[in-house]
Amino acid sequence: MMQPHFLPWHTEVARDWLGNKDRFAHAWLIHGLAGIGKREFAFAAAASLLCEAPLQGLACGQCPACGWIARGNHPDLKRIRPEAVAAEEGAELGAEEDGSASDEAIVEAGGSSKRAPSKDIRVEQIRSLEPWFNNATHRGGWRVALIYPAEALTTISGNTLLKVLEEPPPSTIFLLVADAPDRLLPTLLSRCRRLPLSTPSLDIAQQWLEGKGVKKANEWLAAAGGAPLLAQHQSESEQSPCPDWIIELLASLEQGRIPDLSNLADKLAKSSPKVWLDACQRLAIDLNLSAHGLACRYYPGQHKQLSAIGKHGGTLQFAQLATWLNEQKRVAGHPLNAKLFAQAVMQRLSQACQIKLSGYK
Repeated sequence: MMQPHFLPWHTEVARDWLGNKDRFAHAWLIHGLAGIGKREFAFAAAASLLCEAPLQGLACGQCPACGWIARGNHPDLKRIRPEAVAAEEGAELGAEEDGSASDEAIVEAGGSSKRAPSKDIRVEQIRSLEPWFNNATHRGGWRVALIYPAEALTTISGNTLLKVLEEPPPSTIFLLVADAPDRLLPTLLSRCRRLPLSTPSLDIAQQWLEGKGVKKANEWLAAAGGAPLLAQHQSESEQSPCPDWIIELLASLEQGRIPDLSNLADKLAKSSPKVWLDACQRLAIDLNLSAHGLACRYYPGQHKQLSAIGKHGGTLQFAQLATWLNEQKRVAGHPLNAKLFAQAVMQRLSQACQIKLSGYK
């Protein structure tokens, strides 16, 4: 773990927010669009709160506390996140990293893991904080608990955390990070002060991406909905701002041909439904904009194709498609058959573009 820092578009917000630590709330919900750097903000905030010689409210990067943060072993910092997220961050399952509580994997006699890493924040993780609360802070200052993503709290773990927040331990600050606050328990929300983080302007985000060496930064940024960190991640993991399967789909639709739904479904079934459904929703918005004669928002590189297709479809069909896709996200995490689910979505999308498919009702 390196020394955390605030991203350029959040630095001034951080200074204003951290400017009055004497009257700081004990629990904060940091929220905003996915991919704008909320988690980075929370890490940098924790470092600033624990810093022993802050500069204008921000971590100095030189004191012993900052050194411990950089090495990932500050005793007054705990990270609470799902096992799956911890694994993505490089932590070993069952290990305590930078003081974070993590559940141990259930191991079979042969030594292999019996279950996949949990995607939830489990109640045991919240309960394991109790001994930490009961001890004095290591340096006589704050202790900070980072909880992310807060949407991963189950009903049981959320209620357990709520009981802690109702009678907060002394010298303790909780920083919860969420993309969708409406998915949290209302009672939990009522115990937190909100800190909304804004999306950076297009100019600032594009300049930052270009500084990271991202080519076609404007297109990657558009595909990510203006979220620079998401755009950077996609530029590193994908070949083009517009997914290949969308390019293939649009090529067929533009020519009035029935897409190869089985082939498209095979490609989509290999990735997370949430990822390609998000892309479908963005495509539906661009189709609707094109049908109104407006510029595309997410896939400007495909403007010509989208404009041609938009003329054949109707605004009502595209609006209904967007509503239908939003409903599919409720079951996207647990499709009975990944390929059939993907094929049904591709079929519905093609129908909205007035491509008559045999056997579709």
